[in-house]
Formats: sequence, C-alpha cells, structure tokens
Amino acid sequence: MTLEQRIGHQRVRHIVDSYSLVGHQHDNDEAIRFENYLQDLLSGYHHGLVELALVETLIKSWLTIPMEKGVAFLTTAHSKLKAWQQEQLQQRPITVSLTSAQFSQITGLDATVAFDALEQTELSEPSDQPLPTQVTAEST
Repeated sequence: MTLEQRIGHQRVRHIVDSYSLVGHQHDNDEAIRFENYLQDLLSGYHHGLVELALVETLIKSWLTIPMEKGVAFLTTAHSKLKAWQQEQLQQRPITVSLTSAQFSQITGLDATVAFDALEQTELSEPSDQPLPTQVTAEST
C-alpha cells in the first residue's frame, strides 16, 4: 500500500469513526461486513470519491431517525458512486450537493483531495456485478 493510499484510508476511517457509521458496536457480524464492504469500495474507487459519497450520504441520513448506519449506509453511498459513474458515462459533469467549505466543516478534513478526485478520476463503467461483500450482506 502506498503512502497516498494509507492517508486516503485514514481520511475515510476518520469520517467513519467521527460519525460512528459502522452501526451497532455489539453486532460483530455487521461490523465485519461493514469493514469488508468499506475495503471493497476503497479498492474499487478513488478514496476522495468514497469520502464525498460518505459525506453526501451522511447529509441525507441526518434527516432520518434513526440515522442509517452500517452496511445499509455503505450501500447508499455505493449507489451514489454508481450514479456518478452513470453521469460520467453520459459525459455529464459529476455533481455534488455540498461545497468544499461544507465538506471541511463536516469532516474536519482538507476538501481539496476529495474535490480534486472529481476532476482527476476516470470512473470505470458501472458493473452489474455486486461487490463481494454485497453478496455476503444480501444473503444474510
């Protein structure tokens, strides 16, 4: 793992830990599925895009009581990433609902990394194949 990847993973971990996104701490199976799914997302997408998807999902989840967490939260964030892939395939600019200042206020992180990923990352064509952890999560 490169230094950039380690830093990216730490930034994502900061967001996850700051908002307790793993879900119920006493449900070890859920926590394991969450961690595996998160690793799959980080393997399949630039960490900056994962950060943006997590924060966009977090903003929408604030309106729901109780707030969605765990694998369900990541599934929603993953849907956002797939929607961005569709936008890019249709040669439309990827749109986000927050500014870089808002991102920084919510996460406490420098927004440059995340927002630069929007411009620099070529998203691959979305696949109908689920990530390995989605198969596991859906079968339980």
